[in-house]
Amino acid sequence: MAEREAQIDDKAPEAQAAKPSAKPFRFGFLVHDVSRMRRTLFDEAMKPLGITRSQWSVLAVLSRAEREGMMQVEISRHMDLGKVTIGGLVDRLEAQGYVERRLDALDRRARRVYITPKGYDVIANMQKACHKLNRSILAGVGRDEQRITEETLARVKLNIKTLIQHS
Repeated sequence: MAEREAQIDDKAPEAQAAKPSAKPFRFGFLVHDVSRMRRTLFDEAMKPLGITRSQWSVLAVLSRAEREGMMQVEISRHMDLGKVTIGGLVDRLEAQGYVERRLDALDRRARRVYITPKGYDVIANMQKACHKLNRSILAGVGRDEQRITEETLARVKLNIKTLIQHS
């Protein structure tokens, strides 16, 4: 038995050298998994507001617009969803009083989607829920770690945008 263990020990360095020493790079998996799990938590936080993930996503896109109001096709591009899907989401948000469609000032055939005061109230509640969740999610993660993570993800996002533009 001792001889067998000695033979195994003699071969161990060679066997270890053949194996990669570093853990596999799991960046994509971790980014995807963290994002999915965070959305699930946020969905639960939004249930009392009576708003779905898709609806709060539309409101979030509209709230980040550089100018007030967006065309549905712009929302569609930002969310990577079809125009018909966005049309249905905007219909439901409009029925709930969170958004309204208005004629475009430059093109009377087009309509822009605007957030209503009631929609801004929901966004304020979404932001409160988001801040509360982020405090819990980031418990034990230092400010420097957060800053580095944000800078890294911003760089990765820029790299991906560049790759998409050149493909």
